Amino acid sequence: MTGFPPDLFAGRRYAVVGLGRNGLPAAQALASMGADVTAWDDTPAARDAAVAAGVPVRDPLAGEEFAFDALVLSPGIPHRFPAPHPIASRAITAGVPIFSDAELLFQAVRRAGSKARFVGITGTNGKSTTTALLAHILQTAGEIVAAGGNLGPAALALPLLPDRGIYVLEMSSYMLERIATLRFDAAAMLNLSADHLDRHFDMAGYASAKRAIFDRQRDTDLAVIGIDDPLSAAIAEEMTRGIRISGCREAEVCVVNNWLHDSERLIGFDMREAPALPGSHNAQNAAAAAALAHDLLPFTEEDAIAAGLRTFPGLPHRQQRVGTIDGIGFVNDSKATNADAASRALGCYGRLVWIAGGIAKEGGIEPLAPLFPRIAHAVLIGRDAPTLAATLATHRIPHEIAGTLDAAVPAALAAARANSAPVVLLSPACASFDQFSGFDARGDRFAELVTQLARGRAA
Repeated sequence: MTGFPPDLFAGRRYAVVGLGRNGLPAAQALASMGADVTAWDDTPAARDAAVAAGVPVRDPLAGEEFAFDALVLSPGIPHRFPAPHPIASRAITAGVPIFSDAELLFQAVRRAGSKARFVGITGTNGKSTTTALLAHILQTAGEIVAAGGNLGPAALALPLLPDRGIYVLEMSSYMLERIATLRFDAAAMLNLSADHLDRHFDMAGYASAKRAIFDRQRDTDLAVIGIDDPLSAAIAEEMTRGIRISGCREAEVCVVNNWLHDSERLIGFDMREAPALPGSHNAQNAAAAAALAHDLLPFTEEDAIAAGLRTFPGLPHRQQRVGTIDGIGFVNDSKATNADAASRALGCYGRLVWIAGGIAKEGGIEPLAPLFPRIAHAVLIGRDAPTLAATLATHRIPHEIAGTLDAAVPAALAAARANSAPVVLLSPACASFDQFSGFDARGDRFAELVTQLARGRAA
């Protein structure tokens, strides 16, 4: 791994807007490659942080001309729906392309002369776990890997890899709608369910953005498609190539009765040997990672994939066991910000106390009704707790509104004791921004509260 040449983008001008986790590293990286960078954020604190990091800021709209080679717009800032940011509107009017930093990473790697391969992974749920799992399998097999994108380091914060290197990028729909030349040597779309519809207008727009991960692929490139939900299965039917994967039924690569295998019997693994990957959703993640790894590794060796699956440590906030009190396990699944994601965790436990709530997505928690019998008691938090309570009441599920996570954790422990439930699961099925800066802050606070409660019990 080496740095990019300091004159790689000499003579090119970029506007970088949104100086958070993606934007600030993008501005720094482009400047280090010789580009003329105009950086901006609407938030004064973010501008101050950028200046402190050595990145000068200037409003791209300050001049009469909008003469840039591209606008690098942070993923969270809209350029179409629900309303375009004023700088995005100016770029569109001026004919300036709007890119994600993943697009510019691809351009930089190719301009630097590297033939390193690119792997893209998307899906409504599971993409972070699959990205980290694939990177772990490849590294376990001795490959040169850099992983990031929507997970971990921003794309332009990744190093220049040699020809044999592999970039493994988690790609959100926001990032995928802003690529132009990026071609993935291997790409996976795990699943699709309603999410981010405010940014994509409707489900068709969201599906179109996700499907862009396969754009520009050649016949020799690999496409991996999940078939465990109707929308993804429909896309798989439309595609004339690709490998179908499943976490619960027979497919070209699948997990059935805990056994991960492919149709040619070149892959075989008992998922019970992978404790960090419980449930059918993680079975699908494992099937996708195995299919990708089997294609990417320079040799077909079942043991390399098995070793990576067996030793994968898991990711925070995704069915992460954070403590045990009086024999009751506390599981942090804060990353479950919609009903579909929560269903995957709820399906792993026969009886539990459920902590849920926040800002509900379209449809709320009604899609989880088939799993409600597993819930001994629900403890609700956040803005839309009353809405969730109404749904649970309709199905006669015992529940209470705690309001805050600080109040919910001890209430959940009491409910678990009273109902002989072996698990307290934080799987909110809602966004976190009413009370937290993100799902990670929510999960971290949950872990802190469990630790404090455990210490109090031991005192």
